[in-house]
Amino acid sequence: MRELSWLPSDTEWKARLAGLPKAGAGVDALQALACHALDFVQTSQLDRRLASAQGDLPVLRLAILASSTVEQLLPGLRIAALRRGLRLETYLPDFGQYRQAVLDPSSELYRFAPHAVLFAIDAAAMVGTQFIADAQAARALVEMRVGEIATLWRAVKSAVGCQVIHQALMPIFPRIIGAAEHRVAGSPAHMIEQANIQLRAAADAEGVDVLALDERVQLDGLGEWFAAPLWHRAKQEITPAAGPFYGELVLRLVDAGRGRSSKCIVLDLDNTLWGGVIGDDGLEGIELGQGSATGEAFVAFQNYVKSLAQRGVIVAVCSKNDEKNALEPFEKHPDMVLRRDDVAAFVANWDDKATNIRRIASMLNIGVDSLVFVDDNPFERNIVRRELPMVKVPELPEDPALWPERLADASYFETREVTAEDLARGQLYQATQALREGTVPASDLKGYLESLDMRLIHGRFDAVSMKRVTQLINKTNQFNLTTRRYTDAETAAMLTDPSVLGLHLRLVDRFADHGIIGVIIGRDAGDGALDIDTWLMSCRVLGRGVELASLAVLAAAARNRGYTRLIGHYMPTAKNGMVREHYPNLGFAAQSVDDGGVTSWVLELAAELPAADAIQLEAVE
Repeated sequence: MRELSWLPSDTEWKARLAGLPKAGAGVDALQALACHALDFVQTSQLDRRLASAQGDLPVLRLAILASSTVEQLLPGLRIAALRRGLRLETYLPDFGQYRQAVLDPSSELYRFAPHAVLFAIDAAAMVGTQFIADAQAARALVEMRVGEIATLWRAVKSAVGCQVIHQALMPIFPRIIGAAEHRVAGSPAHMIEQANIQLRAAADAEGVDVLALDERVQLDGLGEWFAAPLWHRAKQEITPAAGPFYGELVLRLVDAGRGRSSKCIVLDLDNTLWGGVIGDDGLEGIELGQGSATGEAFVAFQNYVKSLAQRGVIVAVCSKNDEKNALEPFEKHPDMVLRRDDVAAFVANWDDKATNIRRIASMLNIGVDSLVFVDDNPFERNIVRRELPMVKVPELPEDPALWPERLADASYFETREVTAEDLARGQLYQATQALREGTVPASDLKGYLESLDMRLIHGRFDAVSMKRVTQLINKTNQFNLTTRRYTDAETAAMLTDPSVLGLHLRLVDRFADHGIIGVIIGRDAGDGALDIDTWLMSCRVLGRGVELASLAVLAAAARNRGYTRLIGHYMPTAKNGMVREHYPNLGFAAQSVDDGGVTSWVLELAAELPAADAIQLEAVE
């Protein structure tokens, strides 16, 4: 089984575990042990300690609706959750009773109130095990079974409104013809291939996420995931040895659904983007490009990073170097794939890397826990892990030719889909950096902002905006007054709820179209009051007066509905301290504070509101 190779190994791991109390160990200590490349035995040992662990973690409730035995996978799922700072609670119906659990409105599944539901239907349950001579009957069977599964998805989403994940079918059936198997519609192997194609299409239409086990099997080999003796003896379609990796695959999708994926890759330079040391070897002396296997490997790695950037991952540089030397390959080397314009934050100096990584997070206005740090030097990796344990730091093999595969295995940037805003994110951060560096001439702040020609384009929630709205709701942590999360189904329900006012805000300036950068959700609180359930914005547009402009949009929409006042709440979290004074800064009056530190504020809409003169408001219907 391919191990969790991106995680560090620890020769003292067994001793560290033995040194903890047999019962009642702290969850922090167990989480630290979970962040290593564990096999199934180690995972099971840690899982047993987790059952009696002391300390609170946010709970994630996962329902697993399976047609085969999956209990052997639960330790891997629980430890993958622990690695992410979550305590996993699971629900499994009785063996083979997944349909009944879904279709019975009073079943324990719905009392469990899952945050996510995983459908794990095995290949035999999906298409049977027999060859079907009638090609038309074989195609009809696949279509019927996919339709039945889609019906179950819809039932769960309608009843619970949670994330639904469906496990792709593993190609467990031996081929009965050979290379021409695709020409025989009734072979079980071919039916599995067709079922996976149709399942993906149906999942896209229904907003369901696919756990791509078929693709994983292609990479690892079927024998790493499936053992026929275990299937016949215990109906375990997935082997216990695959449990740790399986847990990672599932929790990555859950992370992506909750907006917890990483946002930025931070790169070292010497011996990471090229071979050699630019300050010593010079431009001609570094290994990069044609002429050597190592040079070509670094080009391939840069191509992989460039692809990440093009799909929305922010790229930053953190190098111990003189800045002039560090920039030279980006500006002059003909084989550099990454150029200076691809890098949103470029930090090259002689400070320690932990300090510079904090600096990069501040420059980009994102959380330190959103960063992935890539460095060939194990000393630097270990220092960053120790100083900044929230930063993801993959282990790298010695050969750079293997680095793209290693990062792909780690899948730090897992996402459910790629939006237009994702595709433009790198350019937007570069534009923001240009603004911060003062490249726009202006004699004062007012003139500076006016020179940007900003337009705040606003509208009600609609079908076109919903994907981006839901994405922002589930990934925005810092400028988020309440940090409430909503699923696709819950957000879609707001479209037709007359008691909900949902607004999306798009910012355009002369540098870039920043896409949808803000979401406001108001709910009817009665007695002429609109309660602000959610107010969030992307941090990259702060400091421009967008907050005032957004208030003007909200106030106008509220007045049009007959409301006379707004009620806002600030619910403090570990990450949203930057908006503690948001409401008083906008002229709201203090109303109350509860024992948990939640403050409530009120604004009478008859009062004159502060203006954001530098931003033009533009409604879109």
